[in-house]
Amino acid sequence: MLSEYSKIVKDGLWLNNQAFVALLGLCPLLAVSNTVINGLGLGLATTMTLVLSNTIISLIRNFVPDEVRLPVFVLVIASVVTMIELAMNAWFFGLYKILGIFIPLIVTNCSIIGRAEAYASKQRADKAFLDGLFMGLGFTFALVTLGSLREIIGSGTLFAKAELMFGEAAKTWQIDVITDYSGMLLAILPPGAFIGLGLLIALKNIIDTKVKQRKPAQIQIPIQVAQEQ
Repeated sequence: MLSEYSKIVKDGLWLNNQAFVALLGLCPLLAVSNTVINGLGLGLATTMTLVLSNTIISLIRNFVPDEVRLPVFVLVIASVVTMIELAMNAWFFGLYKILGIFIPLIVTNCSIIGRAEAYASKQRADKAFLDGLFMGLGFTFALVTLGSLREIIGSGTLFAKAELMFGEAAKTWQIDVITDYSGMLLAILPPGAFIGLGLLIALKNIIDTKVKQRKPAQIQIPIQVAQEQ
């Protein structure tokens, strides 16, 4: 049981990361990840959508005929996104205005309908909940990482406009990573998002390759010790 949960966590955060591996949901990923706060806001909204929609779909999976399952899944996802959109409009209005159309467009995010169809509709509610949580956190990790990279290169700052999410007290959170920096427009624009995402995917592939190369060496050492004995 623990191994199953561990696999869900690893797949969501790294091995099957929806942005770096599956390459799903790239439209909002590339559009709003120009700052850390924008990426974090959309990432958490997507995570909440994944958690709630996965759990609800898992609970109703035995009551929904196969012929209408996809329309029902979309209806569930749209209902969840509408609730999140109204909540952001009420409590995070500044961030809501910046993210704009990309909040309701969460409904069309391929990773959400994909997890609903491929996983939540076939698994118990606890596994569906965990899958939604860590797939969402993995997507948020991608948004925040890309947002950090683009904000530093594009503006020379980190956590700019943090007050949009965390209130007036967060105005002092901004970090000037590069002082007296005029900025790089390319990093803030969509082409910079494509370049940054490509670099992050390449970095992930390098890390995965290094890890795979180490594993055979770690396995061979115990074998050699056993042969010597």
